[in-house]
Amino acid sequence: MLSLIKIEWLKIKKYPAFWWMLGIVTLTYPGINLMFYYVYQDIVSEKNTRGIAKLFLGNPFAFPETWHSVAFFSSFFIVLPAILVIMLVTNEYNYRTHRQNIIDGWSRNNFISSKLADVLIVSLIVTIVYLLTALSYGLYADTSTINRWAEQLQYIPLFYLQTFAQLSIAFLLGYIIRKAFIALGIFLFYNIVVENIGVAWLKYKANDIGEFLPFEISDRMIPVASFIGNFGKDAKEGYDRAVAAIVPHVLMTIALTSLIWLICYRIHKRRDL
Repeated sequence: MLSLIKIEWLKIKKYPAFWWMLGIVTLTYPGINLMFYYVYQDIVSEKNTRGIAKLFLGNPFAFPETWHSVAFFSSFFIVLPAILVIMLVTNEYNYRTHRQNIIDGWSRNNFISSKLADVLIVSLIVTIVYLLTALSYGLYADTSTINRWAEQLQYIPLFYLQTFAQLSIAFLLGYIIRKAFIALGIFLFYNIVVENIGVAWLKYKANDIGEFLPFEISDRMIPVASFIGNFGKDAKEGYDRAVAAIVPHVLMTIALTSLIWLICYRIHKRRDL
């Protein structure tokens, strides 16, 4: 597996779209969090509510809340690396490199394992960008809380798992469809439109069974940032339920992601190259 990772890294690092994606993510993750940071600053700077707001909200971008807040807001843009993953797998078919790998002595399982390595690498890089962003905000927002930096570190692996799970869905679409434009269109339409509508509708019409939809399963591993989730009695109760549901959704995410890769391995054993 290590040799496959090295080979895939050599391929990825020479791919211009990878560096474009990395640059966009590096700008987008700090940018979206900066926007919400200014929203928070506007709330606590109001003369009539300054003391109450600060006492009630705390500082969502100081340690330890920065790990949670930045993970939640950054998760809005997992779609960006998903575009890269779809391009990486569809390019294998566009340029027939998947056949060349077999000719060079790879087994069918080696090919899927190499694509698994791609998704692992991209997920790791995205998580590092998130980690550096959260760390930067924690150091900038309030230096008096630095001694609490090690609290809530669980959101780092949660963010990685969420990223890997959703990129795996993107990979499955690209792998099955093989056409980048079509796969990307389906991915974006389902992720942004269909599932959000479905989750909202099922929440009120079908006892919230929308939590079992593919993206929502992993989305719920990272609940809404606490300074948003604590507004009002009902919201606080909903936030507490969301936190309590993290572990079940971690297990469901692992099960779904494992199933996705099992399907990919099984299909590739039978698929005509």
